[in-house]
Amino acid sequence: MTDKSVPEGPQVAIVMGSQSDWETMKNAAAVLEKLGVAHDCSIVSAHRTPDRLVSFAKAAHLEGFKVVIAGAGGAAHLPGMVASMTHLPVLGVPVESKALKGMDSLLSIVQMPGGIPVATLAIGVPGATNAGILAASILATSDPALAERLIAFRTAQTDSVAEKPVG
Repeated sequence: MTDKSVPEGPQVAIVMGSQSDWETMKNAAAVLEKLGVAHDCSIVSAHRTPDRLVSFAKAAHLEGFKVVIAGAGGAAHLPGMVASMTHLPVLGVPVESKALKGMDSLLSIVQMPGGIPVATLAIGVPGATNAGILAASILATSDPALAERLIAFRTAQTDSVAEKPVG
């Protein structure tokens, strides 16, 4: 029996603070697409669109999302602010900044106060890629078909590594 109170649709929300963050965050979307996980991407700035942020974060679970991937650079308040307004797991991706190479973003996301958790990933593209895999892993705990796709993905990744260097 399906719960009709939660709409069917994307289970993962990917949000970012600005258009320039898409260069990094598109890697999370690519992994989710490869694994067949429906997702939605939007720009939700903690500083420039605070009303949009509040609306998104408070209603994310009502929209059917089960995991939020939030990427931000600089002060990187977006992941923590989303986490403060939703019970959903929030995966924070520090976007690399020009000034401090993403260290500012990393420290802003990882140093959340006790009681408002954000799972913080690596800076930049590796972090966005891993956020996509981690979101799929979370969903796979209750989705056997996704679990099989994730296992196949990881097996293919392992099989792609040569045993000996070439050349």
